[in-house]
This record gives sequence, C-alpha cells and structure tokens, in this order.
Amino acid sequence: MDNKFLVVLEQRNGIIKKSSFEIYAKAKEFSANTDAVLIGASIVDESQLKQAGVSEVTFIKNNDLENYSSSAYTNILVDFIKQNSYEFVFIANTALGKDLAPRLAAKLDCGITMDCTNLTEDAGNLLATRPVFAGKLLLQQKLTSTVKIFNIRPNSFGFTAGSEVETKINVKETSDICLSVKTVDVKKAGGKLDVAEADVIVSGGRGMKSAENFNHIESLASELNAAVGASRAVVDAGWRPHAEQVGQTGKTVSPNLYIAVGISGAIQHIAGMRSSKYIVAINKDKDAPIFQIADYGIVADAFDILPVLTEEIKKIKQ
Repeated sequence: MDNKFLVVLEQRNGIIKKSSFEIYAKAKEFSANTDAVLIGASIVDESQLKQAGVSEVTFIKNNDLENYSSSAYTNILVDFIKQNSYEFVFIANTALGKDLAPRLAAKLDCGITMDCTNLTEDAGNLLATRPVFAGKLLLQQKLTSTVKIFNIRPNSFGFTAGSEVETKINVKETSDICLSVKTVDVKKAGGKLDVAEADVIVSGGRGMKSAENFNHIESLASELNAAVGASRAVVDAGWRPHAEQVGQTGKTVSPNLYIAVGISGAIQHIAGMRSSKYIVAINKDKDAPIFQIADYGIVADAFDILPVLTEEIKKIKQ
C-alpha cells in the first residue's frame, strides 16, 4: 500500500508502551510510508525507539505536556494529521487511546473502529476485525472516510524487538496548546503490571474464597512474571482493586496466556478475555462455563493445584 500511515506512540513516565511498538510494526507490514508521532515534555530514553525499529519519529514537545491532556493532544494531532495528509491513523486501545481516538474522529469527521483485534488488506484499504455482543461474534469493518482511525487492542499482533536501527527524531516545539483538560498526576499501584498490556495474566474469582487466599495467585503470577487479574465479584467484594478487574465492566485483555482460577465464566468476564491466545481454566466445577472456551482445563480445587503448579514452574526456571 502506498497510503500514508501514522502511528501515535504513547509514553508514560519516560517509557514508551510496548503496545505502541506492536502497532508500529504491524503498520509497517502494510506500508513502508509509515510515520510515528510522540507528544510530551521530553523523551527520556531514545534507545527504546532504536530497539523497536522506529526509523523516524516526530516529537512534538511542550513542557506543559509531561502528563496527558485530552484537549491539547487532540488539537495537536488534528493539525498534524491534516498538515501531513495522513490517511490511516493507529492508536493503541489503552486508557489514553480510548479517550483520544474518538476525540480525533469527531474533530476530523472521519470513520473509526475501536478495539480492533485484527487488520487485513483489501484492495488498497484495510478491513478491521473487532469483537461485538460480548465477544460472541466478530465484526469486520471497512472505513470509507478520507482519514481512517484504528484503535488497536494491545497484544493483538505481538511484538519482539529486532535489530536496532538509527532513529531520526524530528523535534517540533509548540507553544500554542489548549490545556482546558490536563492530567495533574498519575499514580501507579505498587509498580504492578497492567493487566491490559501483560503477556501473561493469572486471574482469580470468587472460588478463591477470600482476599487473603489471593497470595496463591500472586505467587504463581510472580513465577510467571505475570499480572494479577480478578473477576467482578472479587472486586465488588473488595478483595482486589478495580484496576485488576477483567471483563465487560473492567479491562479487556488479550495476553498470550490467561489462567483463570476459581472463575466460573460469566459472559461479562469472558467478553473481556476471550481473545487471549491460550486460556487455562482451574475450577472444581466440571460444568463451569469457563471450560467451554478454555484451551486447557483442570477440574480440581484451586488450593490443591496452585501450590503444586507454582513449585513446578520454579523447578523449570531453575
């Protein structure tokens, strides 16, 4: 494709999110004419761009944009997209991307597909696939507007850093920004992995019986370098924070491995993790709905299985 592609990179605390590099690599498969743009106060570690194979990026700089501003980001990107006549714009389906992508679409009066899990080429255009009806069906969409925006679910394509490239950074300082909305501070809970971007997730449900019993989940997650997730029932009970909730009213995830422990598999939970590459279910109820979508299932008491599984993984790692 000869169309002009733009990937919006996302940076937080000086680290560019892996989901941004994943989208950039996918966009390059469709078009060599792919640019990247990054907004902020500074680029803390330029080596990230080199290791991810980003050959050129436009860095739009303003000292007031150390944190995200929906108003400023929207106006800056609308002008940038118009000035450079981009036809395809890609943004990750992160908290920032969910807020920013629809704002851009409204300002540009263009088509948008949210939460895409796949992209395929079709006669000079892109077909975007996204789950609908709580993940029961997959909808394929073709945008016909001049500018097309695709909001991509993290981990949909995977990303492995290849050989380093020299990255050209075009710095564009801007003073004309709208700060009607500005993020004052961002606090991350204890440095934990975000379930929305983790490659491996170990989730616990009501079958864990208490908040204290989640130490079994945390031990297994630690050995797997995984994020800890939870069902809505667990979060509603106050056992785990809402940031860990997976499901229709929580976060939508797409890891390489999802381990569901003591989770029955309500449709609202399944909607948030159905696109995981591999699903392992541990539940003592052999008729639990989670087994219908699981690649591997263990019918047993979680408190018998988790300590053994954790120890076996320790042995493998050694």
